Amino acid sequence: MNQNQNRSSLFRKKPIATGDNESNMLKRVLGPLDLMTLGVGAIIGTGIFVLTGVAAAKYAGPGLVLSFLLAGIICAFAALCYSEFASSVPASGSAYTYSYTAFGEVIAWILGWDLILEYGFASAAVASGWSGYFQTLLSGFGLQLPHALTSAFSPEKGTYFDITAAAITLIITFLLTRGVKEAARANGIMVAIKIIVVLIFIGVGVFYVQPDNWQPFLPFGISGVTAGAATVFFAYIGFDAVSTAAEEVKRPQRDLPIGIIASLAICTVLYIVVSLILTGIVPYHMLNVSDPVAFAFEFVQLKGLSWIVSLGAITGITTVLLVMMYGQTRLLYSMSRDGLLSPVFSKVSGKSQTPATGTWVAGIIVALFSGFISLGHLAELTNIGTLFAFAVVSLGIIVLRKNNPELKRGFRVPLVPLIPILSAVGCMYLMTRLAALTWITFFGWLIIGLIIYFAYGRHHSHLNPARRISDSFKTTNGK
Repeated sequence: MNQNQNRSSLFRKKPIATGDNESNMLKRVLGPLDLMTLGVGAIIGTGIFVLTGVAAAKYAGPGLVLSFLLAGIICAFAALCYSEFASSVPASGSAYTYSYTAFGEVIAWILGWDLILEYGFASAAVASGWSGYFQTLLSGFGLQLPHALTSAFSPEKGTYFDITAAAITLIITFLLTRGVKEAARANGIMVAIKIIVVLIFIGVGVFYVQPDNWQPFLPFGISGVTAGAATVFFAYIGFDAVSTAAEEVKRPQRDLPIGIIASLAICTVLYIVVSLILTGIVPYHMLNVSDPVAFAFEFVQLKGLSWIVSLGAITGITTVLLVMMYGQTRLLYSMSRDGLLSPVFSKVSGKSQTPATGTWVAGIIVALFSGFISLGHLAELTNIGTLFAFAVVSLGIIVLRKNNPELKRGFRVPLVPLIPILSAVGCMYLMTRLAALTWITFFGWLIIGLIIYFAYGRHHSHLNPARRISDSFKTTNGK
């Protein structure tokens, strides 16, 4: 046991590249194109099809393009930090695993618990959004579900369970248990469809732009732009999910940085162009609707294309749900394999080489949340969790460079410590732009997590000396 662990078991660090049980590794099947489609699949969805309208109407107006640019720059700095970590510590778990090697166990637990909030509840919220679009599509064919099964539990409205939200969650769960390559193939097809739909909107919409709609460009001032950036940050959540696939990538040192940076770059350009055209077609104050992109075509009497956009939105939101749930299961897998959560989440199926049991447990829980609970206000809560994770990962680069200068790195962040500091400061600034209730809920979630850690995780951790002695004793007796 080293001096650091003697001093405080709370900050015991996981050895880099040697702390994983090789017999319990996942199958390496993903290449750079798979990672890019995973990233684009996670990023382009709810943000471009829903949040663009809300952010324009409430916060930024036509200046939404600057909000996306600001959020994109901050994400780019964070993406560089994620890329170095992913190429240096190519194991599942994303920010959780990175902080385990840089800061120690208790910080890793906080980050892991924080990401459970991001991936789990964001998945439930996305499933609810998918349900709304799907029911709208059904109504276009004259079909309608029983009213009681159309939305979350709300007796005063006569609704008790959102059956389509739960159903899509379970379908995605089933797909993930079939194997990551199969899930990535399905994701790639859906990503191609929604990219085509976005390009159709850009190609057609540009001819309906009225420059007068861009005046005033900053109706809410610079503060509106920054508040808009904090809101649309939800639109960029997803590139970090690419790094959760590290253990299933053929050449992680090379392919992970390509997947992370390329997917973020593609999506940032599309977001900026779409927001510019959207606010050019429709006056910004009319965009506070749940389907702003489809609404824009309806606004200029292109109802046929509006239906195509709705179909693309359903496809886009499906890929977001797929990648978010994938990230959730791989995070739970990593935390379980380290002993901080129940072993059920790290049990790997022999045939599919996926944590199938844990995937079903997580999927059923998310399905119940999406079916029973309305999560319409969860975007800010998801944002604060993600911004917190990005800030810690960025600072972790500075710590890892100092403590492990000889570590082999497939990618190196330029201008250290400037870039990591700019990333962390930018993330923390956007956190200050979020509502007080969001902060209160976030701290409440972290307190619950710390209670679980001290009650279970700390004692069952594989880095706990008492646990290692106990395991050694059992192995000896077994022999």
